[in-house]
Amino acid sequence: MSRERILGAAVDRIASDGIDAVRIARIAMDAGVSTALVHYHFATREALLAEALAYSFELAGDAHIADPGDATATERLRDMIEQCLPLPGVQEERDWVLWVELWLRAVRHPELRPTAAHLYARMHEWLREAIEAGIEAGEFTACDAGRLTDRVLALIDGFGVRALLDDPAVPLERAREEVWDALARDLVLAPVLTRG
Repeated sequence: MSRERILGAAVDRIASDGIDAVRIARIAMDAGVSTALVHYHFATREALLAEALAYSFELAGDAHIADPGDATATERLRDMIEQCLPLPGVQEERDWVLWVELWLRAVRHPELRPTAAHLYARMHEWLREAIEAGIEAGEFTACDAGRLTDRVLALIDGFGVRALLDDPAVPLERAREEVWDALARDLVLAPVLTRG
């Protein structure tokens, strides 16, 4: 489908060049379509960029929100934290670069703020529901799951950016441990996140 090819090309171009450098003509070339077709599907460049970012994060979210099978609540939460951090690999780092691009662009362009808010709300719901399920199952200590989720997302953002930048003070392993330790204090879990 040409619309999805255009969105995919826009996502790749944003990740490689940065959102401010993206041009409609280059996206059309990458997608193998005419610029007229891009304009047919998207009224403005900003509309295309906003939808491309939302498209990328929705796809990533769908991949993350998979059926956990018979995993315990602790195992599921561990895997979720792992998925939220900038793990080595093209896809994971690309998703983080796009996330940072969205933050920067939304600060300067208020029309992108609803996109960012929607994506945060979806991530919040995903993590909060996992915490609530663990509490209900008796695996986690009762707490305000919504507030804990807000703190965890803030930690993921902060430590994730530093890990993405290869900050020697915050390698990925430390980012993982800091986020997990914050959860462990509130939910009374093992203090160190071990990789299975």
